[in-house]
Amino acid sequence: MTKNFLILILIFLPSLLFGKQFKTFSGKVVGVSDGDSIKVMRDGKVAKIRLHGIDCPESSQAFGKKAKKFTSDYCFGKVVRIESRSTGTDRFGRLIGEVFTSEKVSLNRALVKAGLAWWYRKYAANDKVLETLEKEARTAKRGLWTDKLPIAPWEFRKAPPKRALLVPQSSGIRSIYLS
Repeated sequence: MTKNFLILILIFLPSLLFGKQFKTFSGKVVGVSDGDSIKVMRDGKVAKIRLHGIDCPESSQAFGKKAKKFTSDYCFGKVVRIESRSTGTDRFGRLIGEVFTSEKVSLNRALVKAGLAWWYRKYAANDKVLETLEKEARTAKRGLWTDKLPIAPWEFRKAPPKRALLVPQSSGIRSIYLS
């Protein structure tokens, strides 16, 4: 009896410590927060999903809005399959996964291939497919790789916020950024 009890504890302990885990589930995409974050219906509730292994430009960065539009066009209103790529959630409570369409195409990979996301080495260091797709997008100068010096989102987020002075001009308002 004691042995069986210990086995049950070992089986259920991770779920108790780390919350509701998932391996794979399907659901309808009901929201797109940005290029690499979506909202999917799961068990009658909205689940926030962070796309694993990639990092799209922030919405205020070059190509940030294009990445969000790409993601929205790709999956909004459609049923997708989410495959877990991490245990637990990120610091914002989002599940981490790879998103697949009904055609079994990875949204994560499609964003990198289109040049609308970086391969996020910090969290997917061994993903050779993402590495290759990013190299190909850079070489072909697709998307954000058309910029001479694209800034990775993780570097952009570290930068102090810019303060702007708005200067009226005959052609509209011009922003002058102060350091």
